[in-house]
This record gives sequence, structure tokens and C-alpha cells, in this order.
Amino acid sequence: PRFPAMAADSGDRHATLKRCLGVLRDARNDSEQFAALLLVTKAVRAGEVDAKTRRQIFDAIGFTFPTRLLSSRQPPAGCPPHTFRALGLTLLACFCTDPELAGHSQILNKIPTFNDVLLSPCDPDSTSMVDDVYQCLSTVLATARGPREMVTKGTVSALCQAYLNGGHGSERALTLLVGLLAIAEAKCWQRDAPQLLAVLSKLSADFLKAEDMTKFELCEVLPHFIPLSPPLTENSQGSECLCRLYKGLADILGSKLSQSQRDPALKLAAGLVQACGAEWIPAGSAGSKFLALLVNLACVEVRLTLEEPDPVEVEGKKEVVTACYVLMEMGIQECLREENPLLENVQKMQLMRIMEEAFGAVIFYLRQVKQEELQDPFIFASVRVLGAWMAEETSSLKQEICELLPFLVDYARKLFKEGSPAVSLPQAELVSTEGSALPQDALRFLLPGFCHLTAEDRPRDILIAEGAPALLCEYFLQQWEVLTSESTAPAPLTSTEMSLQTVCGVFLNLVVTAPDLVRRDKTFSSLMDVLLKSLPSLLPQKHHLVLAANIATLGLMMARILAGSAALQGTRSAKEFFGAAIRFLSQAHVAQADPSGRGLAVAVSPAYASAWADIRELWFLGMQALAGCIPLFPCLPHAALQARCLQGLSQLLSHVAPASVDFELVTAFQAVLVELARASEQCRDVILSHHGTEWANLYGMAALEQCLAEQ
Repeated sequence: PRFPAMAADSGDRHATLKRCLGVLRDARNDSEQFAALLLVTKAVRAGEVDAKTRRQIFDAIGFTFPTRLLSSRQPPAGCPPHTFRALGLTLLACFCTDPELAGHSQILNKIPTFNDVLLSPCDPDSTSMVDDVYQCLSTVLATARGPREMVTKGTVSALCQAYLNGGHGSERALTLLVGLLAIAEAKCWQRDAPQLLAVLSKLSADFLKAEDMTKFELCEVLPHFIPLSPPLTENSQGSECLCRLYKGLADILGSKLSQSQRDPALKLAAGLVQACGAEWIPAGSAGSKFLALLVNLACVEVRLTLEEPDPVEVEGKKEVVTACYVLMEMGIQECLREENPLLENVQKMQLMRIMEEAFGAVIFYLRQVKQEELQDPFIFASVRVLGAWMAEETSSLKQEICELLPFLVDYARKLFKEGSPAVSLPQAELVSTEGSALPQDALRFLLPGFCHLTAEDRPRDILIAEGAPALLCEYFLQQWEVLTSESTAPAPLTSTEMSLQTVCGVFLNLVVTAPDLVRRDKTFSSLMDVLLKSLPSLLPQKHHLVLAANIATLGLMMARILAGSAALQGTRSAKEFFGAAIRFLSQAHVAQADPSGRGLAVAVSPAYASAWADIRELWFLGMQALAGCIPLFPCLPHAALQARCLQGLSQLLSHVAPASVDFELVTAFQAVLVELARASEQCRDVILSHHGTEWANLYGMAALEQCLAEQ
């Protein structure tokens, strides 16, 4: 009798609701509170609760009452079994519309209950419960702690099952999965890969079968379900999904399409390329035609958007053009692939011409960029893809690239100065940083191109004039700090180590082609200091051998030019560097059994074998540089004696078959031996005492023979 039915008039409804709230606060027993609660939840479900009233409801009952309702197993007489649970969920859904309450620990600890509701059979009476759960989870997803809690408490698996069951609200389950994957893809796949793969399997099957607009709608959803790790190619279910996606995309892209239909298909293809490279495209005629079509369409899209850029049009097309960049980068790689190529030579030549025109459009666009636009991620994507082209294709668009170099150096410098290697992010271990506002490393993508360009006069002069050497020295220092802070355990080559190797390549070019710059620019003195200190600590870590080879060779070549500097004359760091460089060079070759069974042959030492293809040229350059350094640094003969490299080399040449030592190797050994014998009586005596005259004659080392014969 104390609770009249909810009035029709809005003002009366609010008055009734207010009375019910008073009863909720002052109720003498559960039945009174329950009766009042029924009216409150009726109002909530009718959507008649504003923010102020919602807060009043919360202040009246808090979390305690809904929690009791969720745990109660005895419904009122004549009511369905889930009555109390439904009321509790309605109240929580109401509270969750307040962002502050949605992130409260009392809501977050109900996530297992929400999961249970999604996994329970849904009869017509319980659809409102399912709707309330989706409402709760949607708002929890938008909070700071929500995604992590949802992933760790099993919501991904529950949502996958709810979607696959196809019951009430299953499309909302898919929407929530898309949201969770956008925030925490790696963690989701790490915990729930089989369930997510099952969803991808259903989506890809639907995608292949669909013959209406559903196909294009699925193009928008599918990229969220393609993991970067673990690779889909690793198991049969993933491979089947890729096969269906390839066939579905081939259907789409082989048809006449409108812009709104083509764009999602290109974005899906780009997502597949990012995750699997070109592995999802089958070998053979159909696959090669599809790949060529894909790259062709991407190039056309880039040219249409960037050749005559309308700011409004470009803004709306940035996402699809960025996807096209991914496809173009794949095109470059496939045109260069020699082992099991997907493309025929004719197709490669055609694609290179088409891509050249598209990259011309990218350069044209970048030349229009204003200073205030430099933070735009699309500019970064454009610079990155151009870097991929510059790394591989050095002959085309040379004039245009030279004209763009001042912009590229300035852009890379601005991003480098604004960035910081130590970025602290909330949810760092959970949240994907793709696309977040992290400082981005443009130099990493430009370095291979800069390495090619510093070998040529005009681009090198432009890079020097724009201050690239000083920028690269600062970058080297920063990347070195990052590398030394990483684990010392053997690991796959990191982008940091790759960048350091490429910077060494740029500096090697400058040392060879512009020695006067090295002498006068203080940048190189600073770089020399770093090289002196870094090699001794790096060399013992055999998994860093390629980087050690770069640093040893660059350091020796720079030392020849900067011989007069105080840092190189008798300092401890110089002695340690030279000792490490000699160890690196002297330990590269050993004697081992000749495969033909005729005694011993010279061979690359086992510790160097796996990296030899990458360091062979550096080793020969390093030997040449060492020979040039010996007359300039009195400490070098002593360092060679200390390392016992003369004894080791004498024994090697005495024991192996001369035919196994090629002319290039003989020349490299002789150059160093002659300089050591000239610079130090002690070194000369060691060589002579190890039958140096005999094996010098045996290997045709005329200069060494003459040096040893002199008094």
C-alpha cells in the first residue's frame, strides 16, 4: 500500500521515484526494500533516470544491496529463479553509466558474474540480464583499469563463446571483442588464442560465403582478429582462415568496386601483410596476379590521393593510404626476392615502374608539408615508406630525393629531439602501444637510405650541409644506451642493434669519402670516444659479433685520421680498444681438417661462421685499417704481442695447405705483418723465430720477406 504504481506524468514519476528512494533508505525489512526496489529498477529500465537521480539511487543503496541480490539464490514467491540477480544487474548497469562508478573495484570484481551470465543459457525472460551485462562491460572497457581486469578475469573467452553461440546480443559480444583487441591485442591472444581463433574461423567462413554488403562490413571487423603474434601460419586452423581470407579478397578485388567497397578490402589486405608478410598469398599464377593487382591498386590509390592533394580529401583518406603504404612495402620486398619468388621478372619490372610513380607522389606530398603538421602520424607513415624505397632503390627519383633531403633530416631531428627512449605508460604490460602518442623513431627507417646516399657526392654534400653527421652521432649515443640497458642474453637482432650497425655504415662511408670532415668536425671526436669505450665490453658477447665488427672497423679507420687527438694517445680506453680490435681480427680464422682429406685448411672460426657473410667485408677493411694504424700508435705492437696474435698467425700459416689460403687473405695478413715487423724489433723477432722467412716465401709474401731480410 505504501508504493503506488509509477505515474504516467514525468513530474509525478520523479516524485514517486523520490519517495521510493526514501523507502530504500528507511526500509524496516527486506520485503519493503524489495518492493521499493522494483519501482526503482522499473524506472531505470525505462531510461527515466538522469545523472543526479542515478547518484541518489547509489547513495541510497550503494554496492552492498546489488551484491546481496546477485548472491541470493531464493527468489520471492511466484517469481522466476533469476529475479534477484536480474534486479542486481539492472542496478549495476545503472551505476556503470557513471564513469567514476564503472571503474570502481566493486564493479570490477563482478566481472566473473558478468561472464557467467553470458555463458548461461538465455531464455526469453533473461534477455534483459544479458543486455545489462553488455551495458556494464561496455562501460568497464572505457575505464583505465577495465581492459586489464576483463582480460585477466576471463571475459575474452566468455565473449568469444557468446558470439559463437549466436544467442541474444551476440553482435554486442563481437563489438566488445573488437574494443578489447584494439587496446590489449597481445595479452588477449596470449591468454585466449584458441577461442579467438575460433571466432576468426567463423568470421573468415562468413566472409568467404557472403555475397552482399556483409562481405564489406566484415572487411572492417576482420583486421582486429588478425594477430601479429602468434603467427596464423603456425597451425592448420590459422592457415585455413588465411586461405579463406585470400579467396574472399580475391573475389572482391577482382570485381568492379566503389571507393567505399575497395577501401576496407585494402585495409584488410594490409592487416594480413603486417601479420604474415606475403605468406598468405599462394604461389603460382593466381597468387602472383593477385599480389601484382594488390600492389597496383595501392599505388593508384596513393597517386590519386597525393598527386593533387586536397587537404580535406587527404584527411579522410589517411587511413586507407597508410594501408596502401604497407602493401607497397610488401611490393618492394617481393620485387627483390630471389628465392622462391611469387612474382615473375616481367611483373617485377612493371611493378617497380608503377611504384616509382607512387613514390614520386609521396615525395610531392611531403614537399608540401607545413611545420605545424609534423606531429601527424600520417607524415611519419609517409616518411617510413619512402625510407623503405630509398633503402632498396637508389637509382630512381634521385633528383627528387636530393631535393627532399633537407626536409627528411629536419623531420628526423625534430622527432629525435622531442622523443625519449624511456617512455612510461600506464598499463604498459597490457596495452598495445601501436598508434599511441609515443615519440617515433623516423631515423631508424631512413638510415639504410642514408647509408646508400652517403656513398654518392651530391646527396652526401646535402646531408653534411644539413647537419646529419651530428644528428647521427647523437642518435648512435642514444641507441647505444638503449642496447646496453637491454638483456645481455642472446636474442634475435633488435631494431636498436640494426640501427647501430647501419649508423656505422653511414660513418664508414663518410670516413672513406670525406676524411677532412672527420678531422675538423668535433662530432667525430665525440663518436671516437664512444667507440673506444664500447668495443671492449661488446666483443665478449658473441651474439653481438656483427655490431662489434662494425665498431672495430669504424674505430680503426677513424683512428688513422684522428691519430693526433689526446683520446687516442696512450690513454687506457685507447689501449683497451686496440687490444679488443686485435682480438676480433686475429680470432677470425683457424686450421681445420680439409674436406678432401689432404691435411689442414684455413677456415673461418666456428664462433664467426654464422655471421661471416655479414662481417667478411668489414674484417678485410679492419685488417687494412689496422695496418695503417700501426705506424701511428706505438702501443699497437705491444698489444699484438700481448694478444699472442703473431704466434697464432705463424702457427696457422705453417700448418695449413697454402692452396687453402686465397690471395685476398694473404694480402690482408701480409699488410699487418709487415707493419708490425717494421714498427717493432720484438715483433720481427717473434715472426723470425716462428719460421717467418720460410712461410713468407711459401705464400709469396715478397714485402714481408724483404722486411725480415733487412738488418
